[in-house]
Amino acid sequence: MRTWQRIKNDPNLINQSLIREKVIDEIRTFFKGDGFREVFTPILVPVPSIEPNLEVFKTELRTAKGVRRDGYLIMSPEFSIKKLLAAGVGNCFEITKCFRNEEEVSFLHNPEFTMLEWYRINADYKDIMKDFEHLFLDIIGKGKLEYQGGVYDLSLPWPRIKIADAFKKYAKRDVLEVSDADFYKIYFNEIEPELLKLEKPYFIYDYPISQASLAKPCKDYRFAERFEVFLGGVELGNCFSELTDASEQKRRFEADLAERKKLGKTIYPIDTDLIDAMESGLPEVSGIAVGVDRLVMLAGDFASIGETLLFPGKELFDL
Repeated sequence: MRTWQRIKNDPNLINQSLIREKVIDEIRTFFKGDGFREVFTPILVPVPSIEPNLEVFKTELRTAKGVRRDGYLIMSPEFSIKKLLAAGVGNCFEITKCFRNEEEVSFLHNPEFTMLEWYRINADYKDIMKDFEHLFLDIIGKGKLEYQGGVYDLSLPWPRIKIADAFKKYAKRDVLEVSDADFYKIYFNEIEPELLKLEKPYFIYDYPISQASLAKPCKDYRFAERFEVFLGGVELGNCFSELTDASEQKRRFEADLAERKKLGKTIYPIDTDLIDAMESGLPEVSGIAVGVDRLVMLAGDFASIGETLLFPGKELFDL
């Protein structure tokens, strides 16, 4: 039975969509109350972001006069927002649809999903940690969170753990000696089960530079100013102190593009417009991408993203 049919049979199920509405309302209230501007950038673009391990949805734009151009559905609005930051838009946020191809449709993944990104100028990733804590508490509430049979203590501050320390303590490894191919396998199999015992949200930060192509280096150039935030094994956000050096960004994009070719991913050009924007002057800024669907999961105690959606991909495409 389709979701719309279940709602027709039981109108109380529409409350699922009302939880999403409330979450998005809280997000807008939080940022507008802090003076952030809401921006609206394109979903269909000529050049998407270049994450080596993610795949895009590719299409073709055709005009009535027969002009043809490759087009892509965004995996993130990051490139467009950074151009606006270079233009001087200041602190800003966006809630938008994003798309990723060639991923298993699972309790944490849907091919179309809702992303929140915000950027704070004259700030670094530790400032965004504080933003996230307060936004999360505004959405979920203070005290304790009961989610899928677990109870999580939301009191501040949340644990902040360097990735190198986690690898050393729980996997008995030097993170800099771990290959990129094995990094997340070791993290999820050996480290995350130990971190779950904290029964709190937690930040993992200072990733190896190879794991953060858009992030500013730490003082120790082997690491980057990047964090991810988790609760109950669910990744909620991914943050960088943003790289502002255009030539270094171009070099990293070229390396990512070479890795995409190696992995057999869809190949497309580097976004030279972004490089031009960075060369014109990108302010010191930090930004984060947060999965809104996952926030809705926690707010409504849903076991999967599909339960938060009125038209989940698994149902639409009979997956």
